[in-house]
Amino acid sequence: MGGVIAAIPSPPFNQIWLFNIYGMLIALGAGAAVWLSQKRWAARGNDPEDIAVIAMWSIPAGVIGARLYHVLTDWSTRFAGEPFLDIFRIREGGLGIPGGMAAGIITGLLVARYRGIDVKAVLDAVVPGLPLAQAIGRVGNWFNQEVFGRPTNLPWGLEIDADHRGSIPAEFASVEEFPTFHPTFLYEGLWNIALVGLMLWVDRKGVFTRGRLITVYLIGYGIGRLWIETVRIDAATEILGLRVNIWMSISLIIGGLIVALWPKGSSKTSGTDDAADSSTDTSETQADSVA
Repeated sequence: MGGVIAAIPSPPFNQIWLFNIYGMLIALGAGAAVWLSQKRWAARGNDPEDIAVIAMWSIPAGVIGARLYHVLTDWSTRFAGEPFLDIFRIREGGLGIPGGMAAGIITGLLVARYRGIDVKAVLDAVVPGLPLAQAIGRVGNWFNQEVFGRPTNLPWGLEIDADHRGSIPAEFASVEEFPTFHPTFLYEGLWNIALVGLMLWVDRKGVFTRGRLITVYLIGYGIGRLWIETVRIDAATEILGLRVNIWMSISLIIGGLIVALWPKGSSKTSGTDDAADSSTDTSETQADSVA
């Protein structure tokens, strides 16, 4: 590989006192998502405490779902033959975002329904916070020196220490020959920040009827994760020769398109539903102008 002009150094530590930075950033991301969701929910004339109650259940569920997804999809490459208790060592990394978001969203919607909260309205309020949380959490990968891609000599190439190269092909193990790699966690973080902005803009414009803003997240995140997975070289489970998260990304895109195109209801009730959605969208768009 050619000479490196500039590079992003990796932090020489991943812990502050007794606290792992990866975990701190996951918590910070969750807090930011709750803050944004409460602000949007209050702007619609609702009680922000509703979001706090939902988060109390959905955040732990999301962490559990994220770990389960990682364990199930990376069992053969990381956990097979290792001590069983390794599956609980979250502080060393290993949270699958798709599993976390699925578990968190489903749990949150169940809690909202149990409390009599409008499920479609609260989903629209909270969904922009999801990529915000992901973007902040991805910074933790920088401290753990993980989730990077192919070697590169671009100015934003990421330096990786020799003892953090165990999950990549042996041909790239030489620090002298391959000093820097694509910081794919950074690419995903920036993509998610842009996705937050897009979702807020789309919501203000009233492009989708109530409850369908999540289509922007599903399709947008699916597209971003799809191209990022083609750059990553860390060990991963493959299905038919493709990384499992490539299939996941394709599934998200298809799922988002299905949600976007799904009929609102039968002709007998669609007129009433459309009118309600239209009224809600107008009021929510006006409320969002102050968010």
